[in-house]
Order: sequence, then C-alpha cells, then structure tokens
Amino acid sequence: MAQEPTSDVVLAITASPSFAEDGACFAARHSGLYRSIDGGRSWQFAYQSLKLTEALVTQTVAISPDFVHDRTVLAGVNGGILRSVDGGKRWLVYRLPTPPPVVTSLAFSPDYMKDGIALCGTMEDGVFCSTDRGTRWTAWNFGLLDLHVLCLAISPAFARDTTVFVGTDSGIYRSKNGGRAWRAVSFPMESAPVISLSLSPAFADDGTLYAGTENGGLYTSTDGGKNWTIVTQFDDPVNQIVLGSDWQRKPEVLLLVGPSLQHSRNAGQTWKKRRIRLPIKDDLICLAAPLGVSRSSPLIIGTVNAGVLLILPD
Repeated sequence: MAQEPTSDVVLAITASPSFAEDGACFAARHSGLYRSIDGGRSWQFAYQSLKLTEALVTQTVAISPDFVHDRTVLAGVNGGILRSVDGGKRWLVYRLPTPPPVVTSLAFSPDYMKDGIALCGTMEDGVFCSTDRGTRWTAWNFGLLDLHVLCLAISPAFARDTTVFVGTDSGIYRSKNGGRAWRAVSFPMESAPVISLSLSPAFADDGTLYAGTENGGLYTSTDGGKNWTIVTQFDDPVNQIVLGSDWQRKPEVLLLVGPSLQHSRNAGQTWKKRRIRLPIKDDLICLAAPLGVSRSSPLIIGTVNAGVLLILPD
C-alpha cells in the first residue's frame, strides 16, 4: 500500500479510462486538485498555472470518456467549473450564476465525443447542463423539487435512453430526457439523504441501480428506479458505490462505508470487509477502481485525514 502524505480531506477521485496505459488520475481536495500520472504513486498540484494566492477548494472532478484523445478534465469548485483540455496542466474558469453555488458532482455523457454533454449537480441550485463541452452551463431543474443535489449518475446507454439520476436531501429524482425535466422516484423519503448512486453497466437491459444513504442504508432497484428494496443496513454512511464492469456475469460491488471497504461478489447478498492498513483512525470518502473491483486490481481511496491511499493487489 502506497500512501500520499498530505493530510487535507480528499473529496473525489477519478481515473483515466485508459488507466492501464497512462496511469492518469485526479484527486479533488480541500487544498485544490492533484494529478498523478503514475497510477497514484505520486501526486502533483494541478493548479500551478492558475497562480493561486489561497487554496481553491475542489469538491469534485471528472475525466472525459475520450480522455486519451481530448485530454479533457472538469473540476467543480465553489461558484464555478474549471476545464482543462491538456490533461490538467492549464485551466479555463467558467462561473455559474450568482449567488455562487457549491458544485457537488460532475458527469460526462458516455457519448461525449459526439454530443459534448456534461452535467453538474450543486448544493443549493440543482442541476446545470453544458451541451458545448463545458463552455456554457444552463440550469435544468424543471420538476426537480429538491435543489440540494448530493450525487449524480448518468446511464451508460445515455445516447439511447437519455436517463440521469440525482440523489438529494429528500430522495432520488430521475430524468428521461437528459436532465431537461425531472420526476421523483418512489425512494423511501425517511431513508434520505441519498449520498451515492451507481448504475449497472447493463442498465439499459437490466434497469439495475444502487443508492447509498447518509444513515447507512444501501438500496437497489431493478426496474429503473420505480421500486426500491433495502439490500443492507450499515452503521455508517454509504459514501460510494462501485459496481463491477462484468455485472451480468459476476455482480461484484464495492462500498465505502464510514471507515470500512466492503466487498460483495453476489450483488450485495453477503459482504466481506476488505482489510486496509490505515495509518490513523479515519473515514473513507471516495474511491476509484480503474481496472475493476476484484482483489487483483489496484484501488485508489480518498480519506478525511490520511490523504490518498493506493491499495495494491495482494
């Protein structure tokens, strides 16, 4: 296990879709954005070109699905979105309407190379969409009655089904037209807030998605969000959910639950805690599994106090 020593909170981690070849990944932190090009073994400050005089808190970060060609990275900060088209070396700043919202989540369309669509969720102003590769952002909140967006997930088949989900303080909303209009799904309100969402890689066929809550509940739907059942109740918040890429054949799930990493090989029917040697008592906030969720693949985990941890295969 390799450990990155800087000790400010890590809020989000994302990795290149070509991670096996380029080793590129980013970590959004209270002190700014950090970039690694060696698979998370070492990190460099990504905002050098901005010549900042104080820390720029970065809440979230996302990498283009066509990163190997377009080198596009989006970073969410208080009041705006930063975009880089050279792999995180130089940045343009795009401000959102005042009062400046806190950007909580970012997601690219899986078909970004063709449609240029990206979405962002904010803490108090709902969802913003860009259809021009992150240059202009427009609020798309028709029917979104809870504007406190905590997480966002786009369908892997977005080009065909234009489906998006957001988790909010009061539950889950779904859009079937790319975010232009929203409708609440029948998620149990007493279990909200919803702080993590993950869709099956075969969502267009199996309608499967998972939702994690602040109070430790893990829920699933197999009909596109119409009906929900509880999978497991944990004692700590379900901070992140990662589903295996070969879901229909091998339904593996990784969860970050408070201070623990939980692994299931059977869609959540049973769980086994994966051991992590934390240098101090800590909570696990965010996770990237760039080569899959099996024990033979590396994981990059962000924490509250211990920085970024690189968990290498056993």
